[in-house]
Amino acid sequence: MAAIRMVSSVLVLALMQSGALCARRFRGGRNPQPRRSPPPPTYRADRGDTTESFPLDFTAVEENMDNFMTQVKNLAQSLYPCSAQKLDYDMKLNFLENTSVTCNDGSPAGYYLKESRGSRRWLIFLEGGWYCFNKENCDTRYETMRRLMSSSTWPQTKTGTGILSPLPEENPHWWNANMVFIPYCSSDVWSGATAKTEQSGYAFMGSLIIQEVVKDLLNKGLNNAKVLLLAGSSAGGTGVLLNVDPVAELLDGLGHTGIQVRGLSDSGWFLDNKQYHCTDCVDAVSCPPTETIKRGIKYWGGVVPERCRQTHEGEEWNCFFGYRVFPSIKSPVFVVQWLFDEAQLTVDNIQLTGQPVQESQWRYIQNLGIELRNTLKDVPAMFAPACLSHEVITRNYWIDVQVKGTSLPRALHCWDRSLNDNRNNKAPPKGCPVHLIDSCPWPHCNPTCPTIRDQFTGQEMNVIQFLMHMGFDVQKMAQQQGMDPSKLLGMLSSGS
Repeated sequence: MAAIRMVSSVLVLALMQSGALCARRFRGGRNPQPRRSPPPPTYRADRGDTTESFPLDFTAVEENMDNFMTQVKNLAQSLYPCSAQKLDYDMKLNFLENTSVTCNDGSPAGYYLKESRGSRRWLIFLEGGWYCFNKENCDTRYETMRRLMSSSTWPQTKTGTGILSPLPEENPHWWNANMVFIPYCSSDVWSGATAKTEQSGYAFMGSLIIQEVVKDLLNKGLNNAKVLLLAGSSAGGTGVLLNVDPVAELLDGLGHTGIQVRGLSDSGWFLDNKQYHCTDCVDAVSCPPTETIKRGIKYWGGVVPERCRQTHEGEEWNCFFGYRVFPSIKSPVFVVQWLFDEAQLTVDNIQLTGQPVQESQWRYIQNLGIELRNTLKDVPAMFAPACLSHEVITRNYWIDVQVKGTSLPRALHCWDRSLNDNRNNKAPPKGCPVHLIDSCPWPHCNPTCPTIRDQFTGQEMNVIQFLMHMGFDVQKMAQQQGMDPSKLLGMLSSGS
């Protein structure tokens, strides 16, 4: 068995090196978008001298010798010289076999798929993109954002980035999984189950689209899966919270009880808090979140997980807010949430448009971070940086952001390991954190946050420039903290 481990390790490492080399040769590098420069050394000092790594786990190899030999064969084929093969990293468009499940306008719903031979891991990603909640603003959405309501202009292929990337240097843990991207064309936070009617003018079938995609994938290899990770960002992140248990129940009901269903919710943990100031309820951006969801769930014919529905019977809109639905979810879920989420600030009517914020706005923003921390404190697996941003897992910089010295890919790997160890009655791995939340109190006080650009000049800003840009008074804050202003600036620049 030791010899087998050695052979498999060599093959896997060689494949990773070969894959990265081929990627550079055929694509001209990892991504045409510029990469952020690495964070300053001062922040990494508490990480020690070790370099972050992603240990390979061959537990499954020991349990299934036949599968191991199949993987060795596939690896050997993959190691064939790059010049003799045409690498195809794109996901290809497939329309649903059940044509009665459609996008808003009645056009066929579908998904993009890139299969990975030999892999028993599947990642299904739910796209985000706000929502509409009545005929008027759905008509406006159809005129201005038709791609999010119709499949008529979808391209035949799609290239994955971030956690959907097939490149190990961009996606260290999930690069070799079967990748599925479901475009968002239902405008219902992935909750609807209603066909098009004369009264609504649109179909709202988000939850049904997910179910039909899963059924179609069973004939494409999902039936042999070991792990299915249902992931999503923004409205897709909320969609994960609403659909991860129904997907698990669907697979169980179809007899596929061996598939471990898990969830990864990115930037979908919204609060039903009071807005900074109230405005007329015209669209999803200007209305209070509770009001839009209350109206939407009726218009969409939205469905929520049964356990949450029973808890909030008659007020099922509660299930669209992470901290309210999470206690009822049975499947393991990893939550990724910026503490100062731009979409949350937008619906709270905090507009960061280049004008210095007022002191009351500044307090509101800080309190938002405190509220989010409080709702996340009982979530076992989470990654919450103190950054002003929205969405992350499909960004090419997702590997750069850290919380307490741990990157998001590393935290997800630790989560996977802890779940596997728990199933095998093993102690959780040491030095592998899965509950990571920043404690610094200001937006972008973490120096590994994504780069901020001035909305008018387009120039990059560091954390001090950003805070001053927002009207942050360094002299006043230093006086309140009883310290020298230069010391406060030093703490801000180092993320203290």
